[in-house]
Amino acid sequence: MWRNEEIDSHRGLQLIEEDNMQRHTVRTVRGSLLLLALAVTILSASKSFAIPAFSRMYGTSCSTCHIDFPKLNDFGKAFKDAGFKFPKDDEAMIKIPPVMLGAPANSELWPKAIWPGTIPGIPAIGLRMSNYLQYTGTSSGKFASLTPAGTLPPFVPTTDFETGLFSIFTAGNFGSDIAFWVDDDISVAGANGSGGLGDGYLKFVNIGRLIKLPKNLLNLRVGQFELDLPFTQARSIWISPYDIYTQSNIGAMNSLVPLQQFVNNQFTMADAGKGVELSGGLHTGGYNYSIAFIDQNTSGIGQDANPGSPYVPQVTGSNNGGLGVASDANFKDIYANFQYRFNLERDKESRSAIQAAGPMGPRDHTYLNLGTYYFYGRSVQRLLGTAGDGTSTVVTAREPFYRVGGNMTFNYRCCLQFNALYMYGHDYNLLPIDSSGNLIPLQNLGTAVPVGFIHSTPATFSGGFVDAEWLAYPWMYVMLRYDAVNSTSDRINGLATDPSFTGAPFNAPFRSTRNRITPGVQFLIHANIKASFEYQFRPSQSVVIATNPLTGLPVALNPFHTNTAVVGLEFVY
Repeated sequence: MWRNEEIDSHRGLQLIEEDNMQRHTVRTVRGSLLLLALAVTILSASKSFAIPAFSRMYGTSCSTCHIDFPKLNDFGKAFKDAGFKFPKDDEAMIKIPPVMLGAPANSELWPKAIWPGTIPGIPAIGLRMSNYLQYTGTSSGKFASLTPAGTLPPFVPTTDFETGLFSIFTAGNFGSDIAFWVDDDISVAGANGSGGLGDGYLKFVNIGRLIKLPKNLLNLRVGQFELDLPFTQARSIWISPYDIYTQSNIGAMNSLVPLQQFVNNQFTMADAGKGVELSGGLHTGGYNYSIAFIDQNTSGIGQDANPGSPYVPQVTGSNNGGLGVASDANFKDIYANFQYRFNLERDKESRSAIQAAGPMGPRDHTYLNLGTYYFYGRSVQRLLGTAGDGTSTVVTAREPFYRVGGNMTFNYRCCLQFNALYMYGHDYNLLPIDSSGNLIPLQNLGTAVPVGFIHSTPATFSGGFVDAEWLAYPWMYVMLRYDAVNSTSDRINGLATDPSFTGAPFNAPFRSTRNRITPGVQFLIHANIKASFEYQFRPSQSVVIATNPLTGLPVALNPFHTNTAVVGLEFVY
């Protein structure tokens, strides 16, 4: 049941699902396409989650909320907005009632009694497993020439079976409109030590009612969570990530090029944030917004690897123990997102409903969504230097940075969607100077002593993606995506050969602008089992660096592509 609305009964859900299967299934075509699906069913790979625990509690299919899990349909968006509950008649729809934590009358006795709540009637736990088969073009062997003399180059097989993710996740509602979500990768690539927490938060839904604000105007989320991005990365249906979301900003550091940038910002928009988020509105029509305040961390060092000072206690520990430090500065980064969705149904009543009314039952709206987003932070780099009187001190470069962009989605009913996103990134650039006021070459920071910084050319990048997604059948999703990122500093750093530079978001690029085209197809074998295929036409790279006789600057030659194909199989339970 991939098209749903406000549904009065579980039998209604079943009838719509049966109707969809009858209308979209031609036995001969379906059988041949299922054989094709099984032929490519070897692995699955999107880092994302559907919640089969909800199917158990409500006695319905995963496709009630998902078009192609984990991609939500309009009913799934309304379910999430409501705090992981049916937006209407939730008590009547749930098949396994929640367990009461205290009598409802206790609410009238508060504060002399604990406010009553609930927990799910069954453990709201799901599991997920994925595997991969990757084919890599033979061009990958060309990178062996960049290996330092006397060392063995890494071996990249042409075909490789790869263990993906084994994850556990839970979500639900504790009553009083308090929702929760936790997902954790127990094992990544077959190694338990490589796993980690994804999201883990409490969300207080519609808390504006406590101060008599209009419904859905104000929610509060607290914990660790993916930023409210226009298009989710953590729960994307794509195997490959969005390139612009994984773009960090590393300044130009190649001594052979005049441009020098003391920028080493490891932050990416795909990173989970730790903090609080205010939000409001609905994702099924009209406005929705979010404003988040999260820990500053541009060093790339996680909380688990940063114990802090041995003299200062951390949470759950005494000196030199506890949970560690998540921030690398006092400043808290700020993220804001605003979206407005225009439902384009002619009928006003249908236009304002959770889903539109179609001749064969509820379906997703035809809509246009427009939005914008902004992220602001201050990257921090610290060096051992000297003060004006010559005493040793720590000199700190605080470099403000921002990411800003816009997005668009056009959705035609159930089956066709076009998405686009653009982002521009800008980092302030402070270069170290010595006591004479001269610039210190970045390659000499280990020997020269800085006393301060001066402003220079900022480090910038831009890019985004466009994609088309077509639901050819209720169980078959066809997709095509174009990614582009422009970063001059990545290209400059790629021109370094002694040794080669490997700290960029994309190493050894041939041009400043790198393009990737990715066609894909996904098949739902069951509502909770998915086979996927993607082929990546990857950007040009180069390992041959020469000197331009006219400018004396390094230049890349003989570009090539290292294309990949990935097949996957994923299930959730």
